Amino acid sequence: MGLLFEEIDMQPSAIGDISLRRRRIPALGERDIYEVKLGDEFLMSSMFVDAEVALSDIGLNAAEGDSLSVVVGGLGLGYTGVAALKHKRVSELLIVEYLEPVIRWHQQESVPLGKELNADPRNRFIHGNFFELAVASPDAGGFDPAAPGRQFDAILLDIDHSPRALLHDSSASFYTPTNLGLMAHQLKPRGIFAMWSNEAEDAEFMASLRAVFTDVACHVITFFNPFQNRESFNTVYVARKQD
Repeated sequence: MGLLFEEIDMQPSAIGDISLRRRRIPALGERDIYEVKLGDEFLMSSMFVDAEVALSDIGLNAAEGDSLSVVVGGLGLGYTGVAALKHKRVSELLIVEYLEPVIRWHQQESVPLGKELNADPRNRFIHGNFFELAVASPDAGGFDPAAPGRQFDAILLDIDHSPRALLHDSSASFYTPTNLGLMAHQLKPRGIFAMWSNEAEDAEFMASLRAVFTDVACHVITFFNPFQNRESFNTVYVARKQD
């Protein structure tokens, strides 16, 4: 049996110390579980990835056309990005990540999905603040530093725990009609915005989405939680930019 716990790396960041850990839980068998923590708060665990995968699947199944250009906000452990690349219609993927150590863990393949992301020429890591890039004017840039003002077929967001449970207070204004509307400038007509949440459907956020987008829906993603011996759930919001 390998080590039951290992802290692979810890680095300071602008919003606190971020760490990458690997553990094994004997009751769950010979399985390495990877975790990312910000201070004392869990950001991501490879134990529970169903909703991160569903974020890509639901969002990209709703996207129209071929040769899709896609932005993923938040790298995490790479599950949303890898799920996006499994869609053959995706021709380009930009993964925007604020925390440079998280990008480095993938580039150095300290996490299991780093190798898969690095090997796919469609993928590109962007070191930046998703929430600032989302509301940037076309002249000032946007998500792609190599092509200011460009538009995408889909934007998939997985950063905050929910529109109310934020990793940092600075992102609170993003979940308003004004800033959602600014982000929508970076979507092509009928492009898709989809977002992961750890909480149940938020009526206020749904109203904000409907003020900007059409075809707004909230999907419940269930999965078994062995720690609680019952089903748990996350949600995925999806919305379409109007013509």
